Amino acid sequence: MRRGTWLLLLVTIFSGHSAMAIEEPAYEVLLETKHYEVRRYQPYIVAEVDVDADFKRAGNSAFGVLAGYIFGDNEPQEKMQMTAPVESREGVRMNMTAPVTSQPTGGDESFTYAFVMERKYTMETLPKPNNPDVRLVQRPARIMAVHRYSGSWSEERYKEHEKLFLDALATDRIVTIGTPVFARYNAPFTPWFLRRNEIMIEVDWTDPE
Repeated sequence: MRRGTWLLLLVTIFSGHSAMAIEEPAYEVLLETKHYEVRRYQPYIVAEVDVDADFKRAGNSAFGVLAGYIFGDNEPQEKMQMTAPVESREGVRMNMTAPVTSQPTGGDESFTYAFVMERKYTMETLPKPNNPDVRLVQRPARIMAVHRYSGSWSEERYKEHEKLFLDALATDRIVTIGTPVFARYNAPFTPWFLRRNEIMIEVDWTDPE
């Protein structure tokens, strides 16, 4: 899908929900600091797809596939609601085994994008994707450190905030697990200074006494 097409698609998705709150995964804030929050997330389900492209171009392919799924490219052609955030992470492939595991691809040109599914669905009740590249994955309950910032979705700005975030966690001796996730909550037409962008990473957390 070309850039202009998926941008128009996102405008359509989000503008259609402008009169209502867009659903997000449920979480509880455990700690707030200058540079991040620690949140306890309840389980939620995502539809995700792998794309072989760089940071700037990866969304072009992923959005078309995932939006197609929630707009009816499924069995039984059911249209679902858009939620937030749209998640992406770098260099991860899923091994289709039991249990499902993830591992780095070893390259810098691969990304996994995910749409969060509505809470009303379970793995048993979600429509089956027609596209075999779309996976339905249950995210377990977990504790995430989350850094929030506004502005563009550029790789340069993301890397700047990722470094600030990970340095802050290292300074506070918080052990991280896995790969950082880039979470986007707004449509492309949202002014840069109003955008809610987040970087999330699972942490090994012990509640303070």
